[in-house]
Amino acid sequence: MKELGEYLKETRINNGVSIDEAAQDLNIDSFLLESIEEGNTRAFKDVLSMKDKVKDYAKYLGLKSEEVTDEFNDYLFEKTSKISLQDIIDADKKGNKETKKIASPYTIIKPKKKSKMPILVGLLTVVIIMLMIIIVFSLIRPKGKIITNELRDRGVLYELA
Repeated sequence: MKELGEYLKETRINNGVSIDEAAQDLNIDSFLLESIEEGNTRAFKDVLSMKDKVKDYAKYLGLKSEEVTDEFNDYLFEKTSKISLQDIIDADKKGNKETKKIASPYTIIKPKKKSKMPILVGLLTVVIIMLMIIIVFSLIRPKGKIITNELRDRGVLYELA
């Protein structure tokens, strides 16, 4: 990152632009531009904001922002990769059997855990429906004495429990 920062600083100086002028034009704090030129990555909250600022700075200086962004990405890869580039090249030469042994926390695919929530929701729904059916039938079912016309005529009372 220091090499990239020095390149940006050298380009700024060759263009005759002061750090304060560049900061004002880009609406960026001059401290952040100085940090980019010094290669101080800790001055930024996250890598993506730094990458955006480096890209904007490169455009401002009249550089090809894609090339500067690629250089920055190379720096990030070297800084964050758990597997060296040489290990990847060697594994590729040996064949596919050996590439399975090389893994990075960024490339490991973790199996998704199946959620038990749909099953619980389904069971709860069935229980609620059954309770509603029982309640409705208990409300609809007549209670007490029922005298039908036929039984009344015969003088017999029928009682439902």
